[in-house]
Amino acid sequence: MQNVVSSDTLVCDAPNDMKKTESWTANLKYLVVGMLFGIVFVKAEIISWFRIQEMFRLQSFHMYGVIGSAVVVGLVSVWLIRRFNIKTLAGETVEFHPKTFNKGQIFGGLLFGLGWAITGACPGPLFAQIGSGYVAVIITLLSAVAGTWVYGYLREKLPH
Repeated sequence: MQNVVSSDTLVCDAPNDMKKTESWTANLKYLVVGMLFGIVFVKAEIISWFRIQEMFRLQSFHMYGVIGSAVVVGLVSVWLIRRFNIKTLAGETVEFHPKTFNKGQIFGGLLFGLGWAITGACPGPLFAQIGSGYVAVIITLLSAVAGTWVYGYLREKLPH
């Protein structure tokens, strides 16, 4: 996401503070981690349309348990990084930037949840679903990309 400061300058809301550049081969570690993450998604049934429907119908705790566990792991991880000043693999300091709340996030969250409930997919599991052979999800992926583009195009006209 980018904010327009002037006609020539763009400022990113979530900047990448990485100073050292990595070679393209160094990015293979992200491919491996992504594949392992996808396998975990498949084995934990996170990519299951039926599990997602159970969650939205309040019929099962499974997805709430997974999401709750992810939130706890995230909180503990951020606390550990801050507490012990843990560095990145490249040896750089991890910087956390303050976020501001606006009412547009409520509308965006509702729209995101509606799309998730209808399609049975959110951005994380999309690729694991496609990799598992659910090729119809490519339409959901293309729709997500199109929605992101439309948001970027209309951002300044949307409620803040």
